[in-house]
Amino acid sequence: MTLTGCATAEGTTTYQQRFASTLASAHFRRALGLHLSSIGLGTYLGEADDATDVQYEAAIRCAVERGCNVLDSAINYRHQRSERVIGHVLSSLAHKGLITRSEVFIATKGGYLAFDGRVPADPHTYIQETFIQTGLATGDDIVEWNCIAPRYLNAQIAQSLTNLGLACIDIYYLHNPEAQLQKWSRQEFSRRMEAAFTVLEEHVQAGTIRYYGTATWNGYRQLNTARDYLSLADLVAIASHVAGRDHHFKVVQLPYNLAMPEALSKRNQTIGKEAVSFLEAAHALDVTVMASASLLQGKLTDQLPSFVGEAFAGLTTDAQRALQFTRSTPGITTALVGMKSTTHVEENFALATRPPASIEQLQKLFRERRS
Repeated sequence: MTLTGCATAEGTTTYQQRFASTLASAHFRRALGLHLSSIGLGTYLGEADDATDVQYEAAIRCAVERGCNVLDSAINYRHQRSERVIGHVLSSLAHKGLITRSEVFIATKGGYLAFDGRVPADPHTYIQETFIQTGLATGDDIVEWNCIAPRYLNAQIAQSLTNLGLACIDIYYLHNPEAQLQKWSRQEFSRRMEAAFTVLEEHVQAGTIRYYGTATWNGYRQLNTARDYLSLADLVAIASHVAGRDHHFKVVQLPYNLAMPEALSKRNQTIGKEAVSFLEAAHALDVTVMASASLLQGKLTDQLPSFVGEAFAGLTTDAQRALQFTRSTPGITTALVGMKSTTHVEENFALATRPPASIEQLQKLFRERRS
């Protein structure tokens, strides 16, 4: 069953109101005219096997039942299996009348060459036959397994829609496009991004995606002298050139956590003539920010310094403390966490009953961190 529509203001408000008596009001944030949960479920980690599919199915159901309406994936995560699990769970929940499509915000990514369910016996032959011989990409289009060529993106969006069982994806990210800068000049990179944004705007007009953006690892955290540095202002300018002031480049994703605070602490972006942090730049440019790697893929779930516990008194685990830091930072809409265990879902969503940390708590933590 293909679910039609997309996340809407009415649908996400209905979802929020369902938890009005059990969750903190600040758990849901207003962004893009929607109510989005401050904690979202990511699907990157895990083996590409049936057992992990079963784990994710249970975790996604558990999260949606506890106040999570932001689900994040990518076509290459677990060789397309993560998208397919999300699609299966959404279809099942909608069929049973437990959710509607308009209540949930679904994000996925395209850019990395994806296998189909498992690693093939001969990956090189698979890439040749699936992408190059079919004309979806050329050898020059592929840089470090990354491709943002227009025909390739069209095919990937169509496949993601099928995997997810959706008629429309709420946010479609270009996945680590800064990889292209390892081969191409900035001028050529800008040309390729313009071509990619043109395709994505066409999909917005066709109703197959609602918004688009970039999901990066290094690009937004680097010094502006780094080869793979990304300027948010430059990317917004490209989107404006493609589609005018009403462009749909509206959401970005980047790592932000206790160990990687660059989005807040590093003034590596420029607005006008002023050097600002990434979060300040996003606010100025009206771009919503989703934080990935909130627990740094499990590395921040234990043995945190004692001052972190002191800053977030009342929380019982290091995972909760690390997640509280990310979801409490001004400018972050949703802290994404990979969760394939219902136990971890329940632990993380205990935070949803609590308000975010105060500015004073965050300032104290940063003072202790610097000392």
